[in-house]
Order: sequence, then structure tokens, then C-alpha cells
Amino acid sequence: MQTHPVPGSFRRRGPLRLLLLIGVGLAASGCHPGNQEAKLLSRSCESGDVTACNEFAARLQQGEYVLRDEPRAATLFQRACDGGVGTSCASLGVMYQRGRGVRRDSARASDLFRQGCERGGMEGCTRLGVLHLRGVGAPRDVERAAALFHQACDGGDVTGCAELGALYAAGEGVEQDVDRAATLFQRSCDSTTTTGCVGLGRLYSAGAGVPRNDSLAVKLFDDACDEADAAGCFHLGRLHESGAGIAQDFGRAAALYRNACDRGHGEACYSLAALYEKGAGVRRIPERVTELHRRACELGHAEACPRPKGP
Repeated sequence: MQTHPVPGSFRRRGPLRLLLLIGVGLAASGCHPGNQEAKLLSRSCESGDVTACNEFAARLQQGEYVLRDEPRAATLFQRACDGGVGTSCASLGVMYQRGRGVRRDSARASDLFRQGCERGGMEGCTRLGVLHLRGVGAPRDVERAAALFHQACDGGDVTGCAELGALYAAGEGVEQDVDRAATLFQRSCDSTTTTGCVGLGRLYSAGAGVPRNDSLAVKLFDDACDEADAAGCFHLGRLHESGAGIAQDFGRAAALYRNACDRGHGEACYSLAALYEKGAGVRRIPERVTELHRRACELGHAEACPRPKGP
């Protein structure tokens, strides 16, 4: 004789089964090697191992197998930095630069990048170089920036290689050498650093240091844009607008410029304004043009800023 569960009985057992499954899941999660490693790092850090403090802080910062806790991560990065771990100084500098887990302090960030660089944290060299290049948080000194990027690249920081490549491509702080720039960009891009891929794409688009290849430039920009790189989206938008290596599509160009503009790329805001001004790919809206020019100027694109009237 076939039996069927009583509806009420089924409803009562459902939550119990769900709780049992959740309990099993939590138990399995607690036994995950990542959780055990985090516990060991925490214990080692408390025992005075500053390298363990650095690694545990990185996990706290990302919420990797532990509850995310940025203020505690900052405390542990400081402990490791004081103990001579250069990467911790650089990581803490980024937190001060962005105001994550600590109050934003650009001067403190600059000093931590310097400490990180001096203690072998190559990311600190790269980030300090960027500050000198832009003249933000440190005196503008392009030659000093080039030296720091060179140090970082030689030390294995591929973002430093990409930044150095950009200086060689432009001839800023170093003698212009597009072949050298291409080599540095390639090295960086091979390590999946989007800055390097964008730089390499620009060389392929211009045929400088490498044979011109618009299709490859499109791929490099597209891959970088997919990784949320604003410059990659901007340069891909330019190719869509011009039709170089890809079908001309003003609507797609506008979408890419908007993406990059929203991520803080000033020239992308300016280029999007030009499309709104012409009504290309978007509806013509003069008010939007003004708004985008103001945004581009705030982001440092000088061409978008109002020019002082003459006497």
C-alpha cells in the first residue's frame, strides 16, 4: 500500500532538513583549508611573526576566509610595516590614499609608499612614482618618477614596467624609445596588467615600435575594458568612433566613453560631450555637453576647462 506524507508533517520536517543542511554547510566551510590557514596566520601574527601579520591583514582586507575588517587590516599592516615588511607599508599607503579602513591622508600615504619602496615593497616604488609624475601628494618630478618605475620594474612589479613604458613612449623623464616602450608594455601585459595592455594597444594602433595592427589593438583595448580599465574602454571607444579596425559605431563609442567617464577618465567625458554636441550616437543635448565639460575639467582634462577671457 502506497503511503503519502501528511502535508502538515512535510511542512514541519522541511525547515528541520534545511537547518540540517545549513549546519553541514557551515561545518564544511569551517573545515576549509582557507579557514584553517587564516587561523594559523592569526596565531602566528599574535606570536610576533610580522610576515604572517601582512598575510592575515590582506585576508581581512578582502574578506578571504575571514570576516572583512578593514580597520583591523590597517592595524596589522602597520605592525608589519613597523617590522620591516615593505609590502605592508605600501598596502597601508593605499588604504590611506583611498580612505579605506582609515581616514584619508595623502601625505601619510606618500610617506608609506616611500617606506615601502625603501624596504623592498616594489608596489610602493611604483605608487610613489605615480605621485611624483602627477605632482599629487609629492613634488612633480618626472625624472624621479622614471627612476622609481625603473626600480619597481627591475624588482618584479609589472605595473611599474607599464608606467615606465608610458614614459619611454612619450619621451618624458627619459629619452624617447618606442621599441623599449613596446617591450615594457608587452612584459606587463603578459602578466595580465591592463595598463600594459592598453599601452601596447596604443602602439599597435599607431604602428609605433610595433607593426600597425588595428585588430590587435581592438582586442587589447577590449580585454582591458572587460577588466574595468577606464583607459581601455576609452581607447576602444575611439576606435569605434573612427572605425579603425572595427565597424564604425557612434552608439557603441558613446557607451564606452560613458563607462570610462564614470570611472574617472577625463578625456572620455570630453569625447562623450563631443558626441552629445554633434548628436552622433546619442540625442543632441546641449546641457549634457556643459555638464560633461565640467566633469572632464574636474578630472584634469585641461582642454575641457573654461579659458580665461582676454583683456
